Amino acid sequence: MTKNTTKNPTRRHFMQAGMATSAALLSGTAIAQEITLEPSRGAGQTVMDMGYYGKRSEYVKDARMKGDRGTGLIGGSLTPLQHGQGMVTPSGLHFEVHHSGVPVIDPSEHKLLIHGMVEDEKIFTMEDLFRFPKESHFRFLECAGNGMGEWTSPRGQTVQQTHGLTSCSQWTGVSLKVLLNELGVNTDAKWLLAEGDDGARMTRSIPMWKALDDAMVVYAQNGEFLRAEQGFPLRLLVPGFEGNMNVKWLHRLEVSDKPWWTHHEVTEYADPRPDDKIRAYSFEMEARSVITSPSAGMKLNGPGFYEISGLGWSGSGTVTKVEVSTDNGNTWKKANLEAPVLPKCHTRFSLPWTWDGKETTIMSRTTDDTGYIQPTYEQMYKLQGPIGMMHNNAIQNWHIAQDGEITNVRS
Repeated sequence: MTKNTTKNPTRRHFMQAGMATSAALLSGTAIAQEITLEPSRGAGQTVMDMGYYGKRSEYVKDARMKGDRGTGLIGGSLTPLQHGQGMVTPSGLHFEVHHSGVPVIDPSEHKLLIHGMVEDEKIFTMEDLFRFPKESHFRFLECAGNGMGEWTSPRGQTVQQTHGLTSCSQWTGVSLKVLLNELGVNTDAKWLLAEGDDGARMTRSIPMWKALDDAMVVYAQNGEFLRAEQGFPLRLLVPGFEGNMNVKWLHRLEVSDKPWWTHHEVTEYADPRPDDKIRAYSFEMEARSVITSPSAGMKLNGPGFYEISGLGWSGSGTVTKVEVSTDNGNTWKKANLEAPVLPKCHTRFSLPWTWDGKETTIMSRTTDDTGYIQPTYEQMYKLQGPIGMMHNNAIQNWHIAQDGEITNVRS
């Protein structure tokens, strides 16, 4: 194997510079600090009554729901998009998918091995990773199977069931490029294998160009350490790529000159084509949007003013436009995009609307900065054929009856 003899002047800088460590994070002293409990100034509960970790109001009932065969998801749970505000998904409501349960991992014992076509193979502890400069970015995640239950006919009774396998968070960790530069990547290296420390040993092939672009190894989400079902203590983040490539419970990265063709990437996460061929490496989640309010399962309380609101996103870049139709796609109006509008991130959109009380169908479509326009189901069928299910980003239609009842329809 030929090694890269071009030295990066910054390599090994972080591991040899003697920076202060974050051992306190592992011992828990930086997590569970002493708290002085005082009675609430208002009538009712005290801080002690509420517990050390804040609770929601008893009047807030939105929650994740388990997947079923109607949604195409068995091992995981769905985000209640219909109740979302803004663009960020609370960590406790972020969708999750697992293939062999959720492992319990002691962060003080967890290791990340990076090996293969690198100059120096190394095992990193969590303490080692905390010493590197951290980054924080808002990014969406979406399961490749989001909406797979909708492919042949409308099935979901709410937007949580039709689109609940996408969420958006602020992720904090270390740039994967920094770690790879620390070890020195061989110039012939083209791929990276990411492996999780779960029972399924989820493994995915990641192209090197992506690893050296915006990929990260992350240990925190929305200002706190990852939750167990989100990969605690460490996961991979490959922004814009299908969810399962963001390998959770990350414990090994192997550098190579070719992809691995692992079990999951050639079976579950492969796209059939009309010519009887299979596309194994789809990677990016294309531009998509959905109206979250009003949406299926809701009911309009008579004619009058309503604000149509929803989410748009694109794994290829930034949402530039979301259009909304309130007359079954005959005409379209440009929706307002709520700041901030960020790349590979959920974007909240809204449109003021006065309902006249007549039966109609509402829908939305996204355009991103590559010029890609969200397709209809008819267009999707031509691309993937009748048995395609993964990467379903077709336009979603909500039918509004004269009595205000909203249902999921195809057209």
